[in-house]
Parts: sequence; structure tokens; C-alpha cells
Amino acid sequence: MDSPSSVPAWVRAEPARLLGFAAGAAHPDGGFAWLDDAGRPVRDRPVETWITCRMTHVFALASLQGADVGKQVAHGVAALTGPLRDPEHGGWYASTALDEKRAYEHAFVVLAAASAAAAGVDGAEPLLAEALEVVERRFLEPGPGLVADVWDRGWTRLEDYRGANANMHTVEAFLAAADVTGDPVWTARALSIVERLVHGEARAHGWLLPEHYDADWHVRLEFNRAEPAHPFRPFGATIGHLFEWARLAVHLGRALGDGAPPWLLPAAAALFGTAVRHGWAADGRPGFVYTTDFTGTPVVRTRLHWVVTEAIAAAWTLHQETGDPAYLARFEEWCEHADACFVDRELGSWHHELDPDNRPAATVWAGKPDIYHAYQATLLPALPPAASFAGALLRRR
Repeated sequence: MDSPSSVPAWVRAEPARLLGFAAGAAHPDGGFAWLDDAGRPVRDRPVETWITCRMTHVFALASLQGADVGKQVAHGVAALTGPLRDPEHGGWYASTALDEKRAYEHAFVVLAAASAAAAGVDGAEPLLAEALEVVERRFLEPGPGLVADVWDRGWTRLEDYRGANANMHTVEAFLAAADVTGDPVWTARALSIVERLVHGEARAHGWLLPEHYDADWHVRLEFNRAEPAHPFRPFGATIGHLFEWARLAVHLGRALGDGAPPWLLPAAAALFGTAVRHGWAADGRPGFVYTTDFTGTPVVRTRLHWVVTEAIAAAWTLHQETGDPAYLARFEEWCEHADACFVDRELGSWHHELDPDNRPAATVWAGKPDIYHAYQATLLPALPPAASFAGALLRRR
């Protein structure tokens, strides 16, 4: 059902171009630095664990494809077993300047470790085992089957906020862990999360998934109304996450095989359709708005690069899964939009943010911190159907 001839040449070449942009991302103090518009490390910023993990994951995927980036993967693993890891209380700091423990970062530790283990990097397998143990023991709440969000350093105070974002990336991480370890328990954990948040909450809210919850997992629809453009906890529904959940639902279905519940693929299609209907050119201008309210009215009209990358990836995945040419048409349309508006041929990588008129901006994100979203979206059309990127590359090898 693939249509490789429909993949633009620039998309096929883009992963290598992105790797070139990020070639100097290693921070001398360990981990990977935030990158500016030209790909220069911003070394006076703290090293962020999520950035380090995402770059380690990308370099590991490149290594699995034969790129000479083993040193970069090892550099990332060393940071996650060294300065970013808490030797006293366990788990991983949010950054070198912030010692709280967040489910979001821990999901990416699992993802980075899984991809590095797939690439055969020393120390990655025990790192993966430790990260999975910490996530299961500290974050996973057995009742709802979802992960909590933020602990203090010593695991004594748990924030009363719960969020869909950390759970979404936990699904991504668990699917990679299942592919690399062969343990189906992580697929079952991923299904539990998707069933509650997609089959439950998203369906109940017209497929505009609520992002924010209290400690008892009651929806908080008004959360952050006063800070609607928050980079991690924006008010309302987040269009890019609908696409991301849709893609992950398909990946989960592949992992479950004949055991996949019948609602899974229709739910992915419903999330995709809702994101298109309420997100694409919703304000009369080309591009995806960042967020909407729960009537589908745009709230933050800023165009973020990660949203269009996830739209591209979801369109390709659903086309690959179903053969429906409508998904392929959307893939082609959004690749053309990304090429015209986001891909930075002068300085490299993609503009991470555009204003509603598709001009470069920096109200939500400054610089081009990492290459994770764009790399995955442009690599995906070269991969066979799978439950994770690492799993696809292991299968291809």
C-alpha cells in the first residue's frame, strides 16, 4: 500500500540534511545543547533532559541506518547514566538546573534507551531496564492505568496535575521498549493509556482530546486559559497531538496484531479527521493553528513546525495502513506546505515557529532546539510498517 514515488525527493534527502544541522549539538558538559537558528549550541542554557533524549534517539536511528554517529549516541547514553541521572533518589532530573522528576522526560529516557539499545550501544540495555522500572514504579498509576506528571526530587510530593502529553509520549516509549525487549507487557501498558484517553476522553469530547486533568483524572477544560500558548500545557485542544495520537494508535494496532481492539483504527481516523477539520487553514490562512477551544474555534494561531511534521507522519501512516488515497493526497499537500514555509534552506533544519502569515516567529519557541519531529516525519516514508521507529529499522536490518 506504500507509494514511494509519491514521496518528494527532498523528503527522502531530509533526514541526512537534518543530521548535518545537528552535527555539533553535543554539549561539552554532557548531553545535547539547545540549538539556535543556525544550529549553534546555546551553551549558556541548562542541558535539558528531553532534548538530550530526543537527540540520542535520533542519532540511534541514524546509526541503525548505517550513519557514522556512534559517538553521538554514546555521548547521549553517558549523559543519561551520568549528570542527568539522580544517583541518590533515582530517576532523571528535568535538566541540569531543575531537579524535579517529570513523566515527560522519563518517557523520553525510555525512548532514547530503547533506540540506543537497538543500535547496540554499550550501557543502553541496563539504562532501558532502569528507566522502565522507574516509570512503572514512580509514575504509572495502576487504577487509571495512566502516568502521573511531576514529582519533586525525592519522590515525596506529587503535583496534583495530570496530563495527556506525558501519557502520549509514554505510549511512544512503551511501543519502542516492546519492540526492543520483546516483552508484550509494554504493549499492554500502551493500550491501557490509549483506551482511557483516546477511546474514552477524546471520543467523549468530539475527538478534541482534553489535555489537562486533576489528580483524580477529572477533566480541567479551563486549565491555562490565561496562558494559552504554553509550550507544554496550552489551553484547549492541541491540533498536533491529535495527529500524534492518531499515528500512535496505528502503531499500537500493529503491535497488537490480531488482538487489536476493533475501535482502534476508526479512532485514529476520527482523530485525524478532527485535526484536519479544526486545524488546517482554520483561520483562512495556510497552515495548522496550534490550539483550538472545545468548539473547534482557533485560540493560538501560531504555526509550529512540529504540528505539520506530525500531520505529515499521520497522513503517511494512515495511508500505509489503509491504502486510502485521501491520506496520500494530504501527505503530498502538507509536504508541499512544509517545503514552502518551514524548511529553512539557508540556515538549516526547519523554522520551529511561524506567525499566522507564515513568517518566522519566536513567541513559543526560540531557535531550533532539536530535530526529532522533522527527522521522524521525513524518515517514516522510507520504513516498513511497524510499531516503532527502532522496531522498523531492526526489522529492515
